[in-house]
Amino acid sequence: MALKDIKNKIASTNRTHKVTRAMEAVSAVKMRNTQQAAFKGRPYARAALSILARLSGSADLKKHPLTQVRPVKKTALVVMTSDKGLAGGLNSGVIKAAQREIGEKKKEEVVIFAYGRKGEEYFSRRGYTIAKAIENKRDDIPLSVMEELSRELSAGFLAGDYDEVKAAYSNFKSTFEQIPTLRPLLPLSVEAVAELVKDIQPIKGKWAEQAPIESPSAYEVEPSGEEVLGVLIPKLVAVSLYHMLLEGKASEHSARMVAMKNASDKSKEVAHNFTRLYNKIRQAAITREVSEIVSGREALAS
Repeated sequence: MALKDIKNKIASTNRTHKVTRAMEAVSAVKMRNTQQAAFKGRPYARAALSILARLSGSADLKKHPLTQVRPVKKTALVVMTSDKGLAGGLNSGVIKAAQREIGEKKKEEVVIFAYGRKGEEYFSRRGYTIAKAIENKRDDIPLSVMEELSRELSAGFLAGDYDEVKAAYSNFKSTFEQIPTLRPLLPLSVEAVAELVKDIQPIKGKWAEQAPIESPSAYEVEPSGEEVLGVLIPKLVAVSLYHMLLEGKASEHSARMVAMKNASDKSKEVAHNFTRLYNKIRQAAITREVSEIVSGREALAS
């Protein structure tokens, strides 16, 4: 390899290192902001469980159409991925979790609600029905977006368009650990929301120690149970979706920061190896030239 080629590779690798370092710094700032949003949102998910637990003794909740379990003929799957790559195996992990869930189902038995371009592209290329595709570019997603999606999912469930609704997302555990997770949304149950709250409760810190949620044996609802639950249940689903989105955002920026740090370290290592090779070849060329000069001088002297 010529010295000029090696020099060009060193310059190219150094430029890549600058780009990955900048992306790592940007992702670190976004990661801290989204982590704080996810942590602040966790008490609201617990509050949603508390509301549902208090209603669990009501006969109206048990009879409500959004809580009725029925034979599953068609599944609606909400897939939460990012619009951008360079986040390691984050998106592929969520997609694999979703694919495992619907692996044995026929394509006509599944309808996809894709929140993020990566999930939309994956399932559309494989011939699945994409009922709705939403961009996932902004970090400050308003709750109204999830409320609209929740109303659409609830209306489809009530109309019999699908018999169950599940969501696949990345659950944020720490900066270096993001777990692909699948959660049931509809039919709504206290157990499903309890599992969500249990999974997001931190191991230590402000919200680690919390009293158990107690529910009364009976609960009276006014003006009518059906009317109140018709509004309340879609909002509880929206809160669950919104928290999943916050967890996914924190996971995305954490995974991207780690991936860019690994890329920066690797580019630095590659540049170092090329520099050593460059110096080695250059030193060999200098040694050869000196030897030729010495040999020529000795030949003239003799």
